[in-house]
Amino acid sequence: MTQHADDDALEQAAGVAELRLATGDPDLGPPDDVPAEDLPLDRNQAILQATKQVGSILKRRGHLFALAGSVAVYAHGGTQNLQHDVDFAIRPEDAESVAETLREAGLVVYEPPEDWLLKAACLGQQVDLIFELAHQPVTAELLERAERLSVDSVFMPVLSPTDLVHSLIAAFSEHHCDFGAVLPIARTLREKVDWDRVRRACGDEPMPDAFFYFLERLDVIAPRPKEDR
Repeated sequence: MTQHADDDALEQAAGVAELRLATGDPDLGPPDDVPAEDLPLDRNQAILQATKQVGSILKRRGHLFALAGSVAVYAHGGTQNLQHDVDFAIRPEDAESVAETLREAGLVVYEPPEDWLLKAACLGQQVDLIFELAHQPVTAELLERAERLSVDSVFMPVLSPTDLVHSLIAAFSEHHCDFGAVLPIARTLREKVDWDRVRRACGDEPMPDAFFYFLERLDVIAPRPKEDR
């Protein structure tokens, strides 16, 4: 199948042409001071619009990155029930240049108290630029495993299902253990995930191990052989 409507889809989509303002680099995209009436009324569509805009900006400058979070799940075939922001994975050493690229495009980029990400605003939506997933730095190897998928007609690298699910499960701890949020994602992507690799990567950590047991009891994944327990 021919891959079409890539970066040019931003200019062809309804209302996007009106969002381009004179400030910033006109070849990178619109800044964030967009009138509220020009934004999509549907929150999911607004998040997708911001995803496409930022993804296209990063592609044009040749940055190494991958879409993560709920929009990545959507790109892999999940339902369009997106969360409150957009997540991109980038390498720690690229954070400064990525921030500069987005600022040149007119977006607001700032450093939050957390030291593992940057935040930006695009078309009224929050964008997280994450350089540490599951307590580990984002690497070139991780990003090179990303799959090039269509995100609402714009193609961009998306974390592989295995890496995406691992990043969510490995983040479980005594202070953050929302099985209910990750269960639908595990159900959606279960046939695309290398569960053995996810188990090995999580090791003997108690919270991930409890979630694997939970998935087994719900018949989402196959039980681990007794000799491996």
